[in-house]
Amino acid sequence: MTDTPAAASRKPLDEEIDVWGLTHVGKVRQTNEDHFLIGSLKKQLEVKVTSLPSTHQLVGGDERIAFLAMIADGVGGRMAGEEASRMTLEEVAQYVTQSTNAYYQGDPEAEEFIDLLQEAALRSHERIRERAKADDGLRGMATTLTVFIGVWPWVYLLQVGDSRYYLYAHGKLTQVTRDQTMAQELVDQGVMTRSAAFASRWANVLSSSIGGEQTAPVVTRIPNSWENIHLLCSDGLTKHVSDERIAERLSQMSSARQACEALLQDALDDGGTDNITIIVGRSVQQAPP
Repeated sequence: MTDTPAAASRKPLDEEIDVWGLTHVGKVRQTNEDHFLIGSLKKQLEVKVTSLPSTHQLVGGDERIAFLAMIADGVGGRMAGEEASRMTLEEVAQYVTQSTNAYYQGDPEAEEFIDLLQEAALRSHERIRERAKADDGLRGMATTLTVFIGVWPWVYLLQVGDSRYYLYAHGKLTQVTRDQTMAQELVDQGVMTRSAAFASRWANVLSSSIGGEQTAPVVTRIPNSWENIHLLCSDGLTKHVSDERIAERLSQMSSARQACEALLQDALDDGGTDNITIIVGRSVQQAPP
């Protein structure tokens, strides 16, 4: 892990966080199997924006101690994929909310925090597996899961599957998460080149998922700063929009909402063959009164 940031500045105020998320069915699919959630942890979870149908708005009056953003891209077709992504985000949100004492009583840099995120993924995995066993119509359902938790001055990332987290800072776009696909495994093993692997049928085969045959949640910690722009997305975006175009959009953004809508339009203009989900967030320092 990275050492503590040498000169961590003050934590952004709630009103200094510019964040937006959206999801779109695309131009080919009949149903949207993606879900997302954006919220603020204040002993309870205050949901800001979400695609979930019935999330309770739990508004706490305390200072924000963490910021939460999540994307899940369901697989399994029609109801199964949508059910898997919805259930997973609800399970993770509930577990993280119930575990908020860890944020108050412990050091947010401690290993217990990483264990908490991995446990949230494993609990969701077991719940999806049990649900699929109980209903033949849901057999084979699974989902990706990418979770961003900002605990200033750190960002914790939980990754399962091939939805992505990108960091844009100082003019450079970096894909921080690693795709858990068979294509990436073949690249890592030196069996195929990256271009060949990601043009093959293995590009869409997950090697790890929530609810699938294997799950391998990975937690990464990186330092945060006021200069960072954060992007979470399902592969419905990256199938059609290059990293260069993403970097261009983020470098020119006027707001998180504008960036999300511009990237969505880019994906649709290129064909929109999959569901598309995008979250963009940044901190914007307000001028002193």
